[in-house]
Amino acid sequence: MTSQHFEQRVGVYVDVQNMYYSAKNLYNAKVNFAAILKAVVGKRRLVRATAYVIKADIEEQDKFFNALKVMGFEVSSKDLQVFFGGAKKGDWDVGIAMDMIEQSPKLDTVILVSGDGDFQPLLQHLRRAVGCRVEVAAFGKSASKKLVDEADSFLDLDNRRFLIDEQRRSAPAPRKA
Repeated sequence: MTSQHFEQRVGVYVDVQNMYYSAKNLYNAKVNFAAILKAVVGKRRLVRATAYVIKADIEEQDKFFNALKVMGFEVSSKDLQVFFGGAKKGDWDVGIAMDMIEQSPKLDTVILVSGDGDFQPLLQHLRRAVGCRVEVAAFGKSASKKLVDEADSFLDLDNRRFLIDEQRRSAPAPRKA
């Protein structure tokens, strides 16, 4: 990411569902959220980092939510909606947008960690109307081109350092002879 100055006040907003499914579908891996936070903030002053999650009664989700907190994220959660007929929905688009708009006057740079093109008008508003620098970090292979084009800076996460390979994590450690 370019144009990083240590006195910049930054806010980081992570669409966890978008990142989770992108990493799973592209790489069959999990996201290294700690590495992403470190990379996007750099040496700038982090004001707030929020991870938006969906509670879905999945085993170990509380462990994951606590791990995000330890990494420095505030965790905003909401329940998965289940509709008649079994359809499910869980997204934070409006919540992320509201937080970014409300917090942007206290920030120099807003950083969206998502490849969802629905955020393009939001970034346009924050840059033009509020005067914030807008940055995006996402997996380039699944990121919306219009979102990437709207950002002042784009960090392509298509790099192994931003992933946790499940096969390596679950494999037993080699025995020493």
